[in-house]
Amino acid sequence: MAKNLKITLVRSVIGRPEDQRRSVRALGLSKLHSSVVKADTPAIRGQLQKLAHLVEVEEIEA
Repeated sequence: MAKNLKITLVRSVIGRPEDQRRSVRALGLSKLHSSVVKADTPAIRGQLQKLAHLVEVEEIEA
């Protein structure tokens, strides 16, 4: 079974560097407490490492 990640934006991007803002937007997050489900890939994991202080991640089974 493939794993998916539920990613929720829990902290604001106001005052954050532009590269972090672009990463949040690239993940499909826009407003606080918005969530997206993404496949668990190395590329997504890399973005999440950069945004660990802004997002909450939950592993779910697909």
